[in-house]
Amino acid sequence: MAKNKPIPKTQAELFKEQADSKASGAKSIIPNLKKRELQRSVKNDDVKRLHIGLRDIDETIVYYFDKVIQPTVIQNGSKLNVPVLYGSPERWKAVQKDGYYRDKNGKIQAPLIMFKRDSVTKNRSYGNKVDPNNPLTYGVFKKQFSKKNVYDRFSVVTNRNKIDELYGVIVPEYVTLNYSCIIFTDYVEQMNKIIEAINYASDSYWGDYEKFSFRARIDEYTTNTEVTQGQDRTVKTNFTITMNGYVIPDSIQATIAGMNKFYSKSSVNFKLETTGTLEELLARSSTATAEAPARFFDSAGQQSAQTGLNAAEIAYINANNTFLADSVSGNSATFNGVSFIAIPTGFTGGVERFTLYINGQFVPAQHYTVQESGGNVVVAINSTSTEFSIDSGDQVVITGKIS
Repeated sequence: MAKNKPIPKTQAELFKEQADSKASGAKSIIPNLKKRELQRSVKNDDVKRLHIGLRDIDETIVYYFDKVIQPTVIQNGSKLNVPVLYGSPERWKAVQKDGYYRDKNGKIQAPLIMFKRDSVTKNRSYGNKVDPNNPLTYGVFKKQFSKKNVYDRFSVVTNRNKIDELYGVIVPEYVTLNYSCIIFTDYVEQMNKIIEAINYASDSYWGDYEKFSFRARIDEYTTNTEVTQGQDRTVKTNFTITMNGYVIPDSIQATIAGMNKFYSKSSVNFKLETTGTLEELLARSSTATAEAPARFFDSAGQQSAQTGLNAAEIAYINANNTFLADSVSGNSATFNGVSFIAIPTGFTGGVERFTLYINGQFVPAQHYTVQESGGNVVVAINSTSTEFSIDSGDQVVITGKIS
């Protein structure tokens, strides 16, 4: 049995195969073709599939001449707009043969601008899609208004952003196009006005700014004046337009039409998570928290949280008086006419109520004791722990809850 002749795969079929391949390790920003959950329907979509062809670039020249440059001449006292025609093969052949263009009645058409495309050259100095069978680079544009992109007060209250409708477009093919142009006029003065207007528009972007624009460059103008006996006089100028453009084939855009539509995120929420099993969490929640060691003012703080502090308690907390010892002898210092401030209910009393200095040096509380004796306050130094003793020449100062 004869085998069927293999049919070559089209560019679209190659693209479909390569778009889902992970061999290259690269990841496209456009969703996978075979993942239906990532595709978006374009049924009844009012966004036209993006396609830029050579005809669009040709029409750019006509648009820019008619809408922007608007060449005009003065003839017989009237202002005339100069028409622009695309040089079809028949028209261009007639111009090359006769040297001018006539209408169907045989009248020479002047003033007139005629142009035709000569060549298309691939421009590799700009961006490139790398592999046409597996384009991984896309441009993204946003639709201004859609059903999901509307303003509502509920989104403001809930701090949600509007959802943008986005479309992915493959990187275009950059090309350089050359156009031959001819200007026909009756007089040199008319030709000068047209050349001046066109030359000023050179090295700018031609096209409809709401659609596509392409950079145009004109380098040289060659003007010839022909006066033949028995015939009409013609003034003719030749020049070349070099247009830097880009092309997006309609076949590839049709292939990715079902997957190049996606939406932005309305909000991003961060939530707390816990690690560990449920048993670990329950065990931790049932474990009692260790209590800090009690301090002399803890009970007072607890009491104040319940009932508040009275005037006596506030005065006790704020009290911090300083006294100099009246006499020093036998490792003890006596402060005459000084007594402890009464401790309010709920407060604890101890040596931590006082701070002792000997000759300007701080003495830790574990090295001395403080007692009331006969209307005086006596501080006794533990010479064993301090390894020194005090005498009458030392200066002893105490601060704290005394008066």
